[in-house]
Amino acid sequence: MIYLDAAATTPVRREALEAMWPLLTTDYGNPSSSHTVGESAARALDYARRLVARELNCKPNDVVFTSGGTEADNLAIKGISLARPKGKHIVASAIEHPAVLETLDYLQRFHGFRISLLPVTAEGLVEEATLRAVLTEETTLCTIMYANNEVGTVQSIPALASICREQGVPFHTDAVQAAGWLPLDSAELGVDALSISGHKLGASKGCGVLFIRSRLPLEPLVHGGGQERGKRSGTENVAGAVAMATALKLAQQERTANTAASILRRDHLISAVLKGVEGALLTGHREQRLPNIASFCFPGASGEAILLELERAGVVTSSGSACAAGASEPSAVLLALGLGPDIAQTALRLSWTAATSDAEIALAGRAVVASVRSIQSLGSRT
Repeated sequence: MIYLDAAATTPVRREALEAMWPLLTTDYGNPSSSHTVGESAARALDYARRLVARELNCKPNDVVFTSGGTEADNLAIKGISLARPKGKHIVASAIEHPAVLETLDYLQRFHGFRISLLPVTAEGLVEEATLRAVLTEETTLCTIMYANNEVGTVQSIPALASICREQGVPFHTDAVQAAGWLPLDSAELGVDALSISGHKLGASKGCGVLFIRSRLPLEPLVHGGGQERGKRSGTENVAGAVAMATALKLAQQERTANTAASILRRDHLISAVLKGVEGALLTGHREQRLPNIASFCFPGASGEAILLELERAGVVTSSGSACAAGASEPSAVLLALGLGPDIAQTALRLSWTAATSDAEIALAGRAVVASVRSIQSLGSRT
C-alpha cells in the first residue's frame, strides 16, 4: 500500500512514542499535584512548553497546550473575539478549514459578530489589497490560514499580518497543515496567534498547541481548575504535550532537507498527471504551495470512482479534507476558487510524508493516470 493521505493524518514517529512512554507508565502523575510524582510530570510539561516555545520563537507563557488544531482554532478565535469585542467584526478567507468557519458561524449567530469572508484568486491566494480594503476600526480579529489543507496553496502570511498590525488588528493563522513544511517563527511571520496539531507532525492524535501572545486578552473556552495559566482548564495531557514538542522539534530540524526533496516529488507527480490525463486541472497555486500536496480535478470522471480505483491499485488517498469526508456537497474551497460544482466533485488530493519515496510517488502518478483514463473511457462508452 502507498499511503498518500498525510494531510489527513500521519503515523506517530518512533521518537515521539519513546518520549511519551515513561509519562504513560512511570511518570504518570498529575502535573498540578504537589507530591514528587506530580512534580515530575510538571517538569516534563515545562520541558515540552519550553521546547515548543523555542521552535516557535516565543515565550513559554505564550504556549497553550490543547487537544488539537480544532480546539486551538476555537480558542484563538472565540477567546480573542469575546475578550475584546471592539466592533464585533471578524475577517477570514473563504477557504478556511471548517474548524475556523464553524467557529465564525457560531460567533455570528450567538454573539452578533459580523463576518467578512475574503474572496481568493483562482489559485487560492488572498490578495493584500482585498484584505486592506475590508479592515475597519471595528475589526476585532483577522484569521487566515497559512496553507490550505485541500489544495496546498500557501498564503503570504508576513505581508497579510503586517497589514493587520498597521491597523491594530490581532492576526491568527491556522498553521496545522503548514507545520513541518514551512517556517514557524512567530516573530518573522508577525502573527499574534498560531494553531498546530500534533498528528499532522508525527505526534499522537489528541494533542495540539496554540501560540498566543501573552499581552492579548483571552477568554477561555473551558473553565475549571485554571490549568495552562487559566487559558485552558483541565488536567494536561503531559504525554501528548511531550510527543507534540518532540515531533515539532524534529520536523523543524529536518524541514529544509525534507522540503527540497518533497518539492521534486511534488513537481514530478504534477507533471506526470497533467501530461498523462487530458483535461486534468491542477488546483491551487503551481509554485506557492506546500511541498507535499498535489491536488487535481478531472472533468468527466467521478471523484469517488477514482478513489476506489486507486485503492484497488494499492494507492490510498482522498478527495480533500478528511473533516468533510462523506459529504455530498462539493468542496467549498474549490467553489471559492471558481470551479463549478460538477468539476469540484471530481477532486483528488495526494499528500505524503517525508518518508514517502521517489519510487512510491512515481508509482502513484502512473496509477492516477491509469485510473482516471479507465474511468473516463467507461464514461465515454455509456
